[in-house]
This record gives sequence, C-alpha cells and structure tokens, in this order.
Amino acid sequence: MATSPGLFRPAFSLCRRELVRFIRQRHRVIGALATPIVFWLLVGGGVGRSLHFAGQGGQSYIHYFFPGTVVMILLFTAIFSTISVIEDRREGFLQSVLVAPVCRGAVVLGKVLGGTVLATGQGIVFMLLAPLVGFHFTVESALLCLAVMLLVSFGLTALGLCIAWRMSSTQGFHAIMNLFLVPMWLLSGALFPADGAWWGLRWIMLANPLTYGLSALRHAMLIPTGAAADLPGPGLLISLLITFDFAVILYILASRIARRTIHADLQ
Repeated sequence: MATSPGLFRPAFSLCRRELVRFIRQRHRVIGALATPIVFWLLVGGGVGRSLHFAGQGGQSYIHYFFPGTVVMILLFTAIFSTISVIEDRREGFLQSVLVAPVCRGAVVLGKVLGGTVLATGQGIVFMLLAPLVGFHFTVESALLCLAVMLLVSFGLTALGLCIAWRMSSTQGFHAIMNLFLVPMWLLSGALFPADGAWWGLRWIMLANPLTYGLSALRHAMLIPTGAAADLPGPGLLISLLITFDFAVILYILASRIARRTIHADLQ
C-alpha cells in the first residue's frame, strides 16, 4: 500500500517547478526586472518634479516612492505567478497532481512558496538600487526587510491563488486583477500618504492589509537613519502583526478553496 509523501516534499517539488518555469521564460525575467525600474523612474521622476511633495524629513518623491515600487514588484510577481494554476488546469497537470496521493495543503503550499520565492527574489534585486536614493542598510534592517518581503509575498501569492483557483481563463483573471488588485496597491500608501487624502480614502487605506505591509517595509528601510520613529500611520509592530495575520488567513482560505473545488477539477 502506497504511503503519503507528506506535506513538505511535494510542496518543495512544486515550488522548484515554479522556479524552473520562470527561469526558462526569459521574457518574464526581463519584464519582471525592467518594468518596475521604468515605472519607478517615470512616476518618481515625473511626479516628483511636477508637484511639490512635502516628504518626511525633506525626502524627495522618488525616495518616498521606492518602497511602494518594491511592494508593486511583490504584488505583480506574486499574483502573476498564480496564473500557472490556470495553465496547469488547461494542460492537465493540475488534475494529475490532484489524483496523486498528496494532500491538498501540499499543492497549495508548493504554489504559494513558488510565488513567494519569485516575488521576494525580484524584490531583493530591485532593493540593490536603494543606495542610489539614499537608503542604507544594516544587517538588522536588511534582515527585517527580507522578513517583511517574505510575509507580504506569501500573503499576496495566497490571495492570487484564491482568485486563480476558481478561474477558467487568464482573461478573467486579468479582469479581476485590474478591478481589485491594482486599486489595492494604489490605496496602500505607495503613491501618496494617507495623511493628505480625502477622509473616505483614508478609511479605505486603513482597511487595506497591504497598507500595513508597506508601512512595515518603510519602517525597516528607515531604521538605520532613525527616521522610522517619525513615520505617520501604523507602527512597525502592529504592521508586522497585521501582515502576518493576512498571510496566514489567506493561506488557510486558499487551502479551503482548493479542497472545496477538488471534485470540479477532477471532472
């Protein structure tokens, strides 16, 4: 009688498959690295020179926008990595995995880990540009930034999996992304601080879990300068707690969605 391979072995195998697939698709590698840099330069340079931005401690807009660009990389990489669920279903790979003696949690964990590693890796590459705009890291702040990026990437990949698992076409996935996920990033404080926004938007930004992931990343990046204590909005501890809860809740939700739709996937 065959025994179950457990949770982590199949999960790591699926995670490795996601990484190999990404590396073999050169256009994804180029697009994932070049697009955020272009977006950061165009928006940061254009808005910063067009508007009088009153940044914290006299910081420029391109300096303020840098952490938001990192979160944008995490969001789009994590979300787009879950499109593979739709492709795997169409190609029959997902059905073959689901009939194997593997628990559904392992399938979900493997997909989420794959997206998390890809998103965090690209975030790290972009963070290499941080000294160009005045960010400097200590060992402690660098490790904290890494931990925040991992948490945010994990939660966002799980969110993308919740959406993609029910989708039958990539067109529908893109429609949901444009309707829901892009505003989620726009209202996280990436483009503008909540202090000067309309009061209705401020409440929406406070309810947005991505706001706290971005806030935690800002605190981590500003720790070496001592300016983190003067940042408006949620503090580092509450931001980390909410980001952690967001990641755990979304993973549990993704696992439940995968279990509930298992019979439909096997038909």
